Amino acid sequence: MPPRSKVATLPPEVKAWLDQSLVESSFSGYELLSAELESRGYSIGKSALHRYGSEFEDKLAALKMSSEQAKAVVHAAPDDEGAVNEALMRLVQEHLFKLLMATNDENQIDLPKVAKAVAELGRASVVQAKWKTEVRARAEAAANQVEKIAKKGGLSAKTVDEIRREILGVAS
Repeated sequence: MPPRSKVATLPPEVKAWLDQSLVESSFSGYELLSAELESRGYSIGKSALHRYGSEFEDKLAALKMSSEQAKAVVHAAPDDEGAVNEALMRLVQEHLFKLLMATNDENQIDLPKVAKAVAELGRASVVQAKWKTEVRARAEAAANQVEKIAKKGGLSAKTVDEIRREILGVAS
């Protein structure tokens, strides 16, 4: 196993500074960064910084791409009822369950962390259900209001029903 990265041993505030400096310098200037770290009392060569910077840049690029793709998906297929969120929670629950079932040695798993994750998923599920109910109630109130206005405006019962169904998302 290779030795632990010197960058990983930096204090959190120094590592935060390094990460910010790498981003601001577009992942270049490793000699200057090495010299600055040296002046702060940390001896890390430009090659080690470059290895760390390359890995960090790749992770940052992957995160940006994921964010952009998520935005594109949301824009292309809005999820007003939180179905994607709900599916994601179920997927995580399923994986946690499989992990627990596949583990023979209890020491391989950090049970308190798994329990915390399950509890947080449960809370998220409750919040999701509450939000879904609130959205549905608001849609119902809007449909009722539109129905009153449409009837007052002289629209036919069929047209009013069609508008109501569109608002509530039950159009055929």
